[in-house]
Amino acid sequence: MYYSTTYPSPVGLLTLASDGDSLVGLWIEGQKYHGGTLPGATTEKDNVPVFDMAKGWLDRYFAGEQPGIAQLPLAPMGSDFRKRVWDMLCKIPYGEVTTYGEIANRVAAAMNKESMSSRAVGGAVGHNPVSIIIPCHRVVGANGSLTGYAGGLAVKTKLLALEGAPLSGLFAPRHGAAR
Repeated sequence: MYYSTTYPSPVGLLTLASDGDSLVGLWIEGQKYHGGTLPGATTEKDNVPVFDMAKGWLDRYFAGEQPGIAQLPLAPMGSDFRKRVWDMLCKIPYGEVTTYGEIANRVAAAMNKESMSSRAVGGAVGHNPVSIIIPCHRVVGANGSLTGYAGGLAVKTKLLALEGAPLSGLFAPRHGAAR
């Protein structure tokens, strides 16, 4: 059985999901793939201990603190490849950005492969089921474009600004522009 609750945040209403022990989802209202990794419906239940932990983590994060990801029991559901990419996302330091290509290189090295597709990594990043906590917002295009955030570019920019990430040189791609 899976449980859900909500959390009002500065970037919109967040939905949290749990298997009763671990956090399996955190989605921003209107986000692409909202709830997409869950095998079925959730039961709304606020008094799940991991929800209290996650809400405390989010309170600290939105207050400008740097809570550690390891403080929360996370169990995102996905393929082994996606989980490997999500683990790489957790290694991106607070307030810093990296590119899809850099993550692809790290994943390739971890898998003892010569190379890895940035596009495949982008797909895994885009399907991250634990937004904000697993910091997919810290990934940008090789040219500095703020592309590929399922929660929307305005939210991505707001999260990066909250973290004090260097925003100079980053830009939103023009609609219809090649990526």
